[in-house]
Amino acid sequence: MTNPIAFVLGLIIVIGICVDIFMFDTAYLLFLARKLAEFTEWLAFWR
Repeated sequence: MTNPIAFVLGLIIVIGICVDIFMFDTAYLLFLARKLAEFTEWLAFWR
């Protein structure tokens, strides 16, 4: 991955987080955090 691609992807993630914070009151971030926690537990089971 080149530096410009990494910069654009990072910028997209930061913009998405800012939009969620200001428009949706972090509802989607909370949902994604819960799903990430479930996914890591599922991965630990298969380890």
